[in-house]
This record gives sequence, C-alpha cells and structure tokens, in this order.
Amino acid sequence: MADSNKLIEFIATGKLEDAKNLLNETLAEGVSPQEIIDNYLIKGMETVGQRFEEGKAFVPNLLMAARAMKACMDILKPLMKEGSQKTLGTLVIGTVKGDLHDIGKNLVASMLEGCGFKVINLGVDVSGEQFVNAVKENNAQIVCLSALLTTTMNYMEEVIKTIEKEGLRDKVKIMIGGAPVNQEFADKIGVDGYSSNANEAVILAKKVLNIC
Repeated sequence: MADSNKLIEFIATGKLEDAKNLLNETLAEGVSPQEIIDNYLIKGMETVGQRFEEGKAFVPNLLMAARAMKACMDILKPLMKEGSQKTLGTLVIGTVKGDLHDIGKNLVASMLEGCGFKVINLGVDVSGEQFVNAVKENNAQIVCLSALLTTTMNYMEEVIKTIEKEGLRDKVKIMIGGAPVNQEFADKIGVDGYSSNANEAVILAKKVLNIC
C-alpha cells in the first residue's frame, strides 16, 4: 500500500520523479484526483512555503517544488471532469507593458497555482487592455502585476486606471510585486497589496479574498 503522506514531502522537497511515481500508486489505489490535490499536493506547497518563511528553504527550493507540483497536475488534470476542480479563486498575472522579465512572475504564478488558485498567466509586456480582457473572460477576482524595472513599474498605475475605466475596480483585488516595487509605492498607486516574494504572494492572495 502506498504511503501517500510521503507525497507531501516529495512535493515540498521537489523530488519530481518520486512524486510522480507515488502519485500513480495513489491513483491506482482509488484515491480521487481532487483528494490528492487537496490533501497532498497543496499541503506540499504549503510546507515548502512555511519553510521558506522560516529561512529553512530558499528560492531554488520553491522552484523545484513548483516543478514537481506541475508535473503531478499534468497527470491529474486529464483525469478530472471539466469544471470539477475546486479552486480558491481565479487570478490573472502578468509582467506589465514594456517589461520582458518573467522568472519571478512565473515562480509566483506556480506557487499560487500550487496552493489552489486558478492562474491565468498572461506572460510579459502585458497592456492594461489585455489585463482587463482577461479579467472579463475568466471572471477573475485578483489581478497580479509584476515589474522588474523602475522604468516600467509606473505602468502599473496605467493598468489600474484602465481597470477603473472599465468599471471593474470594485470587482477585483490588485496585487503588485517586483524588484523595484515596495509598500510605499503600493500605497501611492492604491492597490490592495504588495508582496516581496512568492510565498508572501500566496498569503496575500488568501488575505485579500478573506480565505483563512
């Protein structure tokens, strides 16, 4: 019989092949895909996130955990009925117009997805109109804006203005992050939250949606 609890640790430590093998054993024993996601995969991501907060894990560990999580989700998604997967909420994420950096943004996206959010990753060089269209098409509750350059971070304010013009500001929470961004800038442009790393982003996303 598979020791499914080990799957939590395999995800947390980024042991991709071990995680996939144990996942398949767990499925063979009749455990449902949703139960595996809720009880093992998400808990694995939460575990590495907690270790990161405690200084016991670092960015490479987060990347490896996210990679293992994605590999397991690639196995599970085809087994799940359309629309059956439970999520904490839907969010749109992208690096703002003029900025082509995506490593940090992709880590944040992976962590959010790994912890139970449906993530619409728009990539880089994303305009305000593209963010608005994605919010409408996906009924998103959160918009996450990323920038790595001081020359592009100010475009975040343009995105917010576009969202306001479309009458969506009271329907979505806006989070920002990136190397040149800080809490003072977040307060200045009127967003709902700022995070300095991927694990903080998960905590913040839950907070703005009032998820315990």
